[in-house]
Amino acid sequence: MIMVSFLFLAFTLLEIFVLFLLWRFFRRLRQSEDLLTDLQNGQADLLEKLQFNANLESELMSSFKQRQRELQQLDERLREHAAQLRSLLEQADQVSRSPQFLRELILNGHRQGLALTELARRTGLSVDEVELILNQ
Repeated sequence: MIMVSFLFLAFTLLEIFVLFLLWRFFRRLRQSEDLLTDLQNGQADLLEKLQFNANLESELMSSFKQRQRELQQLDERLREHAAQLRSLLEQADQVSRSPQFLRELILNGHRQGLALTELARRTGLSVDEVELILNQ
């Protein structure tokens, strides 16, 4: 009888131990499910952020391409303007080197009382050339 009671007590303790193990197993299973749910939610958030970043990158690339086209157009216009300015500078240089323009410049400077050396420096001529033009 003691043996039966002992066996009964041992099986009861074994059942309680197995019940405790089952409870721990299901508790850990629940924690794993919660963790998995959190990971899935995090993954969904990450995918949304990746999609947002991809859209943003696409918009940036589109804007960049548009700015590149605008810069190319501005560069072309700048080159055209530079060519026009070179042409105007060449014309201005030709006008400033014309004998009539130099004569007028020397005569006006002489009327204002500028010295011959100053007139020669401004016109790029020698002092003798300036004197010759004034004497004519």
